[in-house]
Amino acid sequence: MAGAAPVTSFSMDTSWWLALAAVVLLALIATLVDGWGRGRRPAARRGRSAGPVLAEGRPQPAEIWWADVPYEDEARTKDRPCLVLAVRGERATVAKITTRFRGERSGVIPLPPGSVGDVQGRASFLETDELREVPVWGFRRRVGVVDPTLWDQVRYLAG
Repeated sequence: MAGAAPVTSFSMDTSWWLALAAVVLLALIATLVDGWGRGRRPAARRGRSAGPVLAEGRPQPAEIWWADVPYEDEARTKDRPCLVLAVRGERATVAKITTRFRGERSGVIPLPPGSVGDVQGRASFLETDELREVPVWGFRRRVGVVDPTLWDQVRYLAG
């Protein structure tokens, strides 16, 4: 075979592929585990510890948050949206927000649908006749800032 070109074999080093696959697999597992942990919080522990405030920061006046708001008897709480009226030290004064319209109560102000960030976008009502005190660690998710016109109507409530 005179004049034929010599045959050379070319091999590519693929040993790094295994390391890359391992890193991708670990990242996927970490993402799934983190997502499961956030989605399944036991009701008995939700907001009960005096742990650090969420990464979203401390609640501020004129903000709507989801928080553990106490009932009238203050023995139990309910995770619900509320409007922060004032923050003093480690406690905030809030007006609760509900989806039930109670026309017989004074101080009920309708809010635009979707104001509280729920997935159904339901109409909500701010109840200004019964204010509540919530520890700052009881706030779990900031929704946004209330409309400036509405804030001018209610900002005086916290004194």
